[in-house]
Amino acid sequence: MTGPAAAPLTGLRVIDLATLFAGPLCATMLGDYGAEVIKVEHPGRPDPSRGHGPTKDGIGLWWKLLGRNKRTMTLDLSGAGGRDILLRLAAETDVIIENFRPGTLERWGLGWEELHAVNPRLVLARVTGFGQFGPYAHRAGFGTLAEAMSGFAAITGEPDGPPTLPPFGLADSIAAIATAFAVTTALAARERTGEGQVVDLAIIEPILTVLGPQPLWYDQLGYVQPRTGNRSRNNAPRNTYRTSDGQWVAVSTSAQSIAERVMRLVGRAELIDEPWFGSGTTRAEHCEELDEAVGNWIARHTRDDAISAFEKAEAAIAPVHDIRDVMEDPQYRALDSVTEVDDPELGPLRMQNVLFRLSATPGAIRWAGRPHGADTEEILTGLGLSGAEISALRAERVL
Repeated sequence: MTGPAAAPLTGLRVIDLATLFAGPLCATMLGDYGAEVIKVEHPGRPDPSRGHGPTKDGIGLWWKLLGRNKRTMTLDLSGAGGRDILLRLAAETDVIIENFRPGTLERWGLGWEELHAVNPRLVLARVTGFGQFGPYAHRAGFGTLAEAMSGFAAITGEPDGPPTLPPFGLADSIAAIATAFAVTTALAARERTGEGQVVDLAIIEPILTVLGPQPLWYDQLGYVQPRTGNRSRNNAPRNTYRTSDGQWVAVSTSAQSIAERVMRLVGRAELIDEPWFGSGTTRAEHCEELDEAVGNWIARHTRDDAISAFEKAEAAIAPVHDIRDVMEDPQYRALDSVTEVDDPELGPLRMQNVLFRLSATPGAIRWAGRPHGADTEEILTGLGLSGAEISALRAERVL
């Protein structure tokens, strides 16, 4: 495993004040590429992700992923003692990530003016459901609400079924990647200007971006994208199909050449000559006929045989994996997409690897999520606090 000295963000300090999940995941990604990340949690109310989902020996497994490559400390920011400590940390920090409701940091005397005053080079990333202004800014905001408001749920599901929400943190995860990009963009600007700035990221916006040209379609044509299940209005055949051994595969024909190869493979080459076959949009108007042709062929073949035949024909197909399949898939194994990490609490753990590979300065997982407040004394000692001062802060319940 490559050491942190080789990572591109080595020397960058990030304070993670956020919880659940976009802000913390952004900090995780920065830590994966060498940033020193300090996770600050309330002394009595740890990041709720520590208790989300299954646990082992009373230890939350989600936290082991979300908290990796972070040192952890406790600090109550709402009082004078916690405020002073955070300002001292901010003076030596490059990035702070927070997701409190707008106005909360200001109420504690930790708003942009105060932070910028102690460190003009600081980048403050504010990740909230609805952004820092507007009529919804002070509402509680979660990824689920973004998935609903963005239009994602409205186009997801079967045509005669209800709008469908994803069973995982989709909007939060998209927002985390967007925030990491925003932070590195602000840091690049700092190289030119010498000044930090505020990143205002609303979770409702990045998911809107990845949904594609829906606003443009509506603006220019009045077109509202409907729910189409696994089908697409832009190309066909595009669906999931059941194989003879009871497995499922997904087929995509976004490219015209792929669509033609699929029809030759399934023995329906005559459809290629139909006038409507020449574009994805017009093929989609004949999705029933195309799905029947592809589905009947796949239903007569096992999953492995179907994939092998599609691969030989240079057509696009993939198995529908559950997590058991993912863990054994030879392509994921070749990429080391799920890698093993040694953890002092739980032993060897397998989790997703860093997000992308860099040829010269790769990222790395140095450790999994650490216990609540595990590094508090080390961090405060590094700020110059004495043992007596740290004990006094503990007695005051600042830590």
